Amino acid sequence: MNTPQRPELPTFGLWYDFRNPQRWRKPAGELYRQSIDQAVWAEQLGFGSVWLSEHHFADDHYASSPLMMAATLAARTSTMRIGTNIIVAGLHNPVRLAEDATALSLLSGNRFDLGVGLGYRELEFSGFGRTVKHRPSLLEDAIAIIRQAWTGSADGHEGKRLSLPALPVTPVPEIAPRLLVGAQSPVGIDRAARAGDGVITLSNDHCQVYLDALQRHGRNLDEGRIYASQWTIIAEDPDRVWSQISENVLYQMNKYIEWGSFEGPDQPSQYTSSQAVLDSGAYRLLDASMAVDELVALATAYPQIRDFHYWAQFPGESIESGSERIQYMADRVIPEVTRRLSAVEQRVGEPV
Repeated sequence: MNTPQRPELPTFGLWYDFRNPQRWRKPAGELYRQSIDQAVWAEQLGFGSVWLSEHHFADDHYASSPLMMAATLAARTSTMRIGTNIIVAGLHNPVRLAEDATALSLLSGNRFDLGVGLGYRELEFSGFGRTVKHRPSLLEDAIAIIRQAWTGSADGHEGKRLSLPALPVTPVPEIAPRLLVGAQSPVGIDRAARAGDGVITLSNDHCQVYLDALQRHGRNLDEGRIYASQWTIIAEDPDRVWSQISENVLYQMNKYIEWGSFEGPDQPSQYTSSQAVLDSGAYRLLDASMAVDELVALATAYPQIRDFHYWAQFPGESIESGSERIQYMADRVIPEVTRRLSAVEQRVGEPV
């Protein structure tokens, strides 16, 4: 009998925001260079992706130029995929986004994925002369224009907020980058299923929501792609590590709440302590055995998961501290998850 088609094994990635809070501030250039060096080193350890975030006008220097970081990484790596998680598409000229993504794809040997999303911080939209309530139509227009630009067609596109003139955008990519959509609400996840080449999730609970949305839009489940952001800390002694970095994590979570990151009526209020972060389930502490069991179960239940990625370090945390967790994952998590998933795939492929 025919062997059923089996999906690729998920990669493991690192996620960077380059936050540099005043409380723990170091020279920005030093932080940038050390982070890039760390990602290059992680590629050698077996990490398969790196993800770059975007915000603007941030007092903690949150990354404002992720595509420049992506270009640097493209020049210094050879195998890992480079993606944005996420570009706030509505703040940009979508033609320039398409052009820059094409250049990154060509420079990297087709290793670049463009992850886009709505954004949520009103200060950023007003700072760029945009209106925050127009977020959905800005994102929809940007997705359509970027896709059109990558074809090289001179047909143009007229959207609700943004347009592409009847001119070809050149050069075109050898292989169009995957256009991923970051989402955390049911409406956003539905948009990703309808308009994206995959979804970037913030919770593993969103996997089934995405698959249900794919089915509603008549899309093949086998073609679904989930890039799963992980809000966990994996270490040999996670309690010890938590005692060292809990204030950094508390800062991260409260800053996201301050900016309005979490959507809906159940948006949390500021956490009063790092213990409150754990009690809420916003972060979990795992050792290698726990992490492997969880990741294998998730990837088996949802073969559409193509990537698991983790914060390389938290705001103000030292590079050395984050690198300890990276080494631990490379030694104890990635090989075992790969081994167990490969064994599952081999059994699936055996004739019956």
